[in-house]
Amino acid sequence: MSEDRRMDTSPAVAHALGILGALAAGAGPQSAAALGRAVGVPRSTTYRILTTMTDSGYVVHVPGAGYALGPAARELAWAYQRQAPLQRVAGPLLSELADRVGHNAHFSMLQGNDVLYVIEERVKGRPWLVTDVGVRLPAELTASGHAMLAHLSSAQISALYPAKNVLADRGTDGPTTVSQLRRRLAYVRAAGFATESQLVTAGLDSVAVAVVDRVGHPLAAVAVTYPTQTPQAEVAQILERVRRTVAAIGARLDRRPA
Repeated sequence: MSEDRRMDTSPAVAHALGILGALAAGAGPQSAAALGRAVGVPRSTTYRILTTMTDSGYVVHVPGAGYALGPAARELAWAYQRQAPLQRVAGPLLSELADRVGHNAHFSMLQGNDVLYVIEERVKGRPWLVTDVGVRLPAELTASGHAMLAHLSSAQISALYPAKNVLADRGTDGPTTVSQLRRRLAYVRAAGFATESQLVTAGLDSVAVAVVDRVGHPLAAVAVTYPTQTPQAEVAQILERVRRTVAAIGARLDRRPA
């Protein structure tokens, strides 16, 4: 395929993916006009893309309502669940971690400048948490987020946080400038773990360690949340268990030494 041909087709692919994203984010069927506005293309172009996506089963037309995700999109979602080795590997180990430390444990991934929680292991009798499977939180406010962001390059941090107003402002003592965030990440990078005290929930702290691939890119993070008044000796034991869990996940993923 020629270079000109690749340049011609790439926008159409991007627009189709944008339409899938808009449909996934919506609460129900959406009109072609709304989808066109969401991806920034004319209505005529939107109809052409929707026709192709309908023919291939990724979109269905609902008379009187608009367009919705089709069976092929659902198959992709199921395939993702079937083929998510990281979650499958981490699940049993996270359950064991929560049992051993007696506190709630989390497994999350970085999506843009958000943390997406994909596994939650709750311990009976422990405080209620705002985190749950599918919940997103600003990465700069969470221990998991700091643990993963610390493994990104300076250029990647600049891309995620191009300006001060990108940072979440929740009236907490979290980083309020990108420079402050960079300083915190430098500390996390040197320490090998991240902590968070009452930035997400009053009275609760967290400690997290990133799961990285062979070149040091963050794949996910393992974290444990505990009451703020937990003795430091116990916190040190929790951190050690978190580190062991991360090492075990890495070893199972690529047979690196645990």
